[in-house]
Amino acid sequence: MSILATVAPEKAAGLVGQIYEQMQQAFGRIPNAFRMYSVSPTVMENQWQNNRYYFQHPTLSFPLLASIRMLVSQENECDYCIGLNAALLIQHAGYTVDQIAAMKADPAAAPLSAKDKAMLLFVLKATKAPKTVTSADVEGLHGQGWSDGEIFDAVNHGARNVAADILFNTFKIENDF
Repeated sequence: MSILATVAPEKAAGLVGQIYEQMQQAFGRIPNAFRMYSVSPTVMENQWQNNRYYFQHPTLSFPLLASIRMLVSQENECDYCIGLNAALLIQHAGYTVDQIAAMKADPAAAPLSAKDKAMLLFVLKATKAPKTVTSADVEGLHGQGWSDGEIFDAVNHGARNVAADILFNTFKIENDF
């Protein structure tokens, strides 16, 4: 599963057990990505709360968020996240394998609305080269109808994904999807 000793679902107790129960209800299983966090229950709880916030985000759509995660992870060479989010886009957003390949080759080819695509490209810029972001970039998103809070939330999602990529690559999370 990982080069760290994680808590197996059948041995989970306390906070980890509670979070595993919630994950089981949400996903029908405990993905290795979440199981890794069991080594630090407080961080696990924070990560779970963060994920639940984005699962229910009122304006950042599932396809946009999964596209952000997949393409940020591509930049960071996190095979786990690339594959997981590609699978989620295919299974839950109806994307085709060809659409996924096109997005990976050119993020501007993402089958998103113009508004969502603008946000995707902005987040990719912010997570790859944050010092190059300008107020004109933000104003462009405002022109698409995005608020400052939504812009912040999207970049936060991408930035937290960079951190997850580092953790998953460091601790050798095995694919389980």
